[in-house]
Amino acid sequence: MRSGDLSLAALYLPAPDKGKVLCEPDMVYNETPMVTRIRSGFPVKEFTVLQKLLDLTEDELGILIGISPATLQRRKKTGQFECPESEKLVRLYRLFGKAMELFETEETTRDWLKTENPGTADEAPLRYADTEYGAKEVEALITRIEYGVY
Repeated sequence: MRSGDLSLAALYLPAPDKGKVLCEPDMVYNETPMVTRIRSGFPVKEFTVLQKLLDLTEDELGILIGISPATLQRRKKTGQFECPESEKLVRLYRLFGKAMELFETEETTRDWLKTENPGTADEAPLRYADTEYGAKEVEALITRIEYGVY
């Protein structure tokens, strides 16, 4: 990755209000194509920021991206996630960003993503998005809510 790539938070989350910073200044990267960045793996900092945004434990977020606590500890030691995990991190940032555009606050967004919903087969949208297909359905649900077609 290049030194000017934007963090996932900067790429997927709405612009912060009145100087509120969602990502740390040293998390700015370069204009490397997203596919290349995913294939190379994201730094552990991206996981940490997402964990704070979602207000989850490391183990809970690890489950959402499909890794065990032991694997998570190995990734923390290397400082880098592998391609499949990185792709899932992007998926969760994308969902959080899309939901935050609708709900406007981090707290409301977090609550909605973590609450069972009939539009996601009575599962929390965050859990329902454990596959790319499920994530697309959650995005479609958000769009329907935006347009009042629930």
